[in-house]
Parts: sequence; structure tokens; C-alpha cells
Amino acid sequence: MLVPLFPGLPGGPELLIILILFGLVIVAPLVLLAVAVVGGVRLFGGSADERVEELERRVEELETELERERRRD
Repeated sequence: MLVPLFPGLPGGPELLIILILFGLVIVAPLVLLAVAVVGGVRLFGGSADERVEELERRVEELETELERERRRD
């Protein structure tokens, strides 16, 4: 009768199953979350160039308003 040297420790196939379950339980949701975040930023955030142009237009509007206020005083 053979007695295992390390009883109760998982071997090759068991480790493979454990790694697959780890991937399904931990890694897959993290990947899906990352994809959702990146997609949301692209969908709702617009491109960086558009935001810069919008901010530049707003700065110009505020500068013209400030000049008008200074001319009144």
C-alpha cells in the first residue's frame, strides 16, 4: 500500500480547477468592470480635444463678460 507524502494538498488537475475558478470569480468581474469604466468614459466623457475646446470657449466668454463689467465701472 502506498502512502502519499503530502496528503490533502491539491495536485495538477486540482490546481488547474482552482485557477479556473479563481479566474471566473475574481479576474473576470475585474476585467468586465474595467471594460465598463473605459466604455463609460468614452461614451459620456467625450474626447479630450472636445473638452479642451469647450473650456477654451467658456474662458473666452468669461473674459468678454469681465471686460464688459470693467467698461461699465
